[in-house]
Amino acid sequence: MPYMKMTHAVDPKKEIWDQIGDINDISLFNTQVMVALYVRPEKTASGLFLAAQTRDEDKWQGKVGLVIKKGPQAFVEGDDSAWFDGANVEVNDWVYFRHSDAWLVTVHGVTCAILKDVNIRGKLASPDQVW
Repeated sequence: MPYMKMTHAVDPKKEIWDQIGDINDISLFNTQVMVALYVRPEKTASGLFLAAQTRDEDKWQGKVGLVIKKGPQAFVEGDDSAWFDGANVEVNDWVYFRHSDAWLVTVHGVTCAILKDVNIRGKLASPDQVW
């Protein structure tokens, strides 16, 4: 079954960056990664409208976010293992994760998740691919 494609009036990355603004004065320690949670728009590509309550759940149960900050040791291999095996994420990548692994915070009015690097499960080309 194909994923639920959404109709985006504005590129979701641009929308997040416009909402969150300047975050240069925020830093993360160690292996932490901060992602801004993706909230689906109200209309699907097929023309269905999602209820506001359904979309609001993306803030509390969302599993997709845009990487907006990385700690200095995020995705750096330790001497004792090769867990990442070359995998990495960069600022502006869409990623997915288990929502229960995240610590939710609000940054400049945007719901964000702080995760350990090992709790990010992978990258996505489109934020609509996973819910």
